[in-house]
Amino acid sequence: MRPVAALLFAASLLTSTGVAHADGDPVFVIEFKDGAIEPAELVVPAGVRFKLELHNTGASPVEFESLVLRKEKVLGPGASSFIVIRRLDPGEYEFFDDFHLDMPPARLIAR
Repeated sequence: MRPVAALLFAASLLTSTGVAHADGDPVFVIEFKDGAIEPAELVVPAGVRFKLELHNTGASPVEFESLVLRKEKVLGPGASSFIVIRRLDPGEYEFFDDFHLDMPPARLIAR
């Protein structure tokens, strides 16, 4: 078998056996706008890897910060990025904008 054909065959076996790929992870969107976080509560699946897509639509920088999740990400005005969460136990996980501490925190609710 030719090397390229062998590689394609191996890739088809992996996808047909249900191996999870990063592209197949559930994606949840969080918007930051000058201290406000939308949604303020976000329900995510427990025990499953997923991706948080972060968008700063405001005019000032923001920082996604979660002490309990041990995650942080700084976004300039108009910037977007993402964070991958490996797996969460069922429960509530607080996060906030570290550059706008006068605003209320938000929560991920894993079910």
